[in-house]
Amino acid sequence: MDKELLHEVFRREMNDRKIPLSLGKTCPVKCTFCYEKDTGYRTTFDTPLTSQEDWEYILKEIQSCPTGKEHWVVGGNEYMEWTDLFLHPRAMDWLNEFLETTDKNITLFTVGYTPAKEINKLAEKYPGRINFELSVITLGSYRKRLMPHAPTKDQVLKILDGPAVTSANFYSFGPDTMFDDALRISRINNECLLWMGCLTPLKYIDGDTTSLMRQGKKFLPREARKIYEANLPNTTMIQTESDITTFLNRNKIIKTFDSCELEKKDTVVMAGNVYKIMNLLRKNRARYLYVPNHTLGGDSNCSTLLTFDDVGRRLTNQKRVYLPKVILEGSSGEEKDISGIKFDEFKSRFPHCSFKVLHKVNSNLSNKKLYEKGYLKNYVEDYLGNPLHKKFEAVALPI
Repeated sequence: MDKELLHEVFRREMNDRKIPLSLGKTCPVKCTFCYEKDTGYRTTFDTPLTSQEDWEYILKEIQSCPTGKEHWVVGGNEYMEWTDLFLHPRAMDWLNEFLETTDKNITLFTVGYTPAKEINKLAEKYPGRINFELSVITLGSYRKRLMPHAPTKDQVLKILDGPAVTSANFYSFGPDTMFDDALRISRINNECLLWMGCLTPLKYIDGDTTSLMRQGKKFLPREARKIYEANLPNTTMIQTESDITTFLNRNKIIKTFDSCELEKKDTVVMAGNVYKIMNLLRKNRARYLYVPNHTLGGDSNCSTLLTFDDVGRRLTNQKRVYLPKVILEGSSGEEKDISGIKFDEFKSRFPHCSFKVLHKVNSNLSNKKLYEKGYLKNYVEDYLGNPLHKKFEAVALPI
């Protein structure tokens, strides 16, 4: 790749506070559930294996950026494909140098290729600066099937046995898979956050893995109740099911839409999760245009992941359409969707339709509420324990 173009890709990623390291190839871990198996819906660049020269350029650029509250994420995933960058032979050296030569914080995502002793020593040396989100996925019998080239369970447990890991994420795949993992992880590390739920099958996930994900969703209530009753010392969160998140935040969603002063004849775009809440609790507040997540497909039904192409597929003869701001909050402050299509480009395709943005329905709101309401306790008590959730689940989505 031409150096000028390579540096431009680096800068684009760094504008979004990403540290754009590259393995120079598709991720070799080959997890069957990986959401990066198909990036055809967005433009990515094939960046070469990051060299020492590349790293020096990246680090110098980062050092020149003002320090804020944000964490810098290891890996670019806006214009580059996501890979497990701790397979890079220099990753730990550069991580150490980043922490040594900047005052910035860092976020790590990995399935466990970080050397256990080294990462735990770094956490002791730089307390509070490393947000290490470890993708455990599962320690049970399905691990080899889902992650054929992942680190061993012993390697993952060694990483957990120390101060480095901030949160461990793992999921339900059937009876007692999530429960057993929660107990095992908590015995080793009773301080890290336990981040649980289900993986959502997208349209390019193979049939066997899709079935396993859906099986996990079926058993999630039972798993969650057992963990709730175990009363573990760790903070426990359920944060991967958009319908659950939407239901738990129903009051805020209703309040936000009420404050938008919509007329009954106004057409408002929304994905399935919000559509169900609005039809359950504000049936005639406006005309709700249900938009499936066609681009990602599968079981996805989240407004944040809608694309302009998804919206365009559902438009007919509307003259004015309201869009939640979450759809057009791309990186670097640009008005674009997750596929990289800019808002102005989309509007030009529908010259006879006027598009209005619901600025109050934004990513800051959704992210804040995701964490605020995402505790396992809320799921058990205010979702499973609330008879209204059955009516919510029964709301039919338009064809």
